Amino acid sequence: MAEYRASILWQRASDEQYTDRKYSRAHQWQFDGGATIEASSSPHIVPLPYSSAEGVDPEEAFIASLSSCHMLFFLDFAAKAGWVVDSYTDHAIGVMNKDHMGRMSMSEVTLRPKVVFSTAKKPCVEQLEQLHHQAHQHCFIANSVKTEVTTDMVL
Repeated sequence: MAEYRASILWQRASDEQYTDRKYSRAHQWQFDGGATIEASSSPHIVPLPYSSAEGVDPEEAFIASLSSCHMLFFLDFAAKAGWVVDSYTDHAIGVMNKDHMGRMSMSEVTLRPKVVFSTAKKPCVEQLEQLHHQAHQHCFIANSVKTEVTTDMVL
C-alpha cells in the first residue's frame, strides 16, 4: 500500500466579505516533493475575477493526471518491448456533461498521444494500439474513475 498527500491552501483576502460570494477562488496545491502549483476554480464555472485563469483548475488537473498516468505506463511498456521513444506529446481533452442523475461530471476524456520513436525499429499501428491498451489497463487513475477514457492516437 502507498499513501499520497497534497495540501490545499486558500486564504480569504481582508477586503472580501465572503458571504456575498465575491471572493477569490485562487489557491495553492502543495505536494510532498516540494512542488507548489497555483490553482483556482475554472473560469467556466466561476467567472473572472473570482477565478484565476492562470491557475490550474481541478478539471484540468483531472485530465492531466489521466494523461500522465497513461503516458508513464506507455513509456515503460515501450521500453520493455525494445522501442526507443524520443518524445511523447498528448493534447488530452475532457468533456463535462450532466450524468444520468443530472449531476455535472467529467463524462469523457480523450487522450490524443503522439509518440515519436528514434530508431528504425518502430511498432506497427497494431502494436502501438496494444501498447496504449496495456497502458490504459494498468493506469491507476483510469482504474479509479467512472469517466470514459479513450485513446485517439495521432500518427
